[in-house]
Amino acid sequence: MLFKRLTISLKESVAHRIFNISYIAFMPSLTKDHLIVKQICISIFAIFLGSQITEGFLLVPFWQSLPAEEFYAYYGKFGPAIGRFYTILTVIAALLPITIATNYLIKRRDGIAYAMVSAIFAVLFILCFYVYFKSANDLFYTSALDEIELSKELVVWNYWHWGRIVLEVVSLVFLILAFDKSVVSKNPSS
Repeated sequence: MLFKRLTISLKESVAHRIFNISYIAFMPSLTKDHLIVKQICISIFAIFLGSQITEGFLLVPFWQSLPAEEFYAYYGKFGPAIGRFYTILTVIAALLPITIATNYLIKRRDGIAYAMVSAIFAVLFILCFYVYFKSANDLFYTSALDEIELSKELVVWNYWHWGRIVLEVVSLVFLILAFDKSVVSKNPSS
């Protein structure tokens, strides 16, 4: 039994589930609506996560390469648009696992534990904004730091950003596991 579970886990890895749409064909016992919700939720969350990773690899190094005066000019011009973009994506992405966990709790679905863990990590990545990013971003908007302080703060910002990405990855993985636990429990052949 343990070997069978390990084999299934290896065959259906998280990466396979995210990137291989043909995975749907192997779940005939699920309703079409459940599959559509699963694919939409995972896709939206993955797009959000991809945007966060892009910010970490492209925007943050660009910001770190700028002298303070240029950074503040750039941030003053584009910071509000970047903030709106990420606020919308973050709220939507965080609401997905919270909504799924609530739904699973109400309907007493298998996978509730995974859904709850996903929701907890979603709340944690939202809390990162209030614990650190809100005040740091305000420092950038007000040009409050000199060249050396700004350089140090962007390093700290980068660490917080990648830490938040780790929380987001964990939330996504547990969201996928929640959906899959619900799949397994409905599949009579498993």
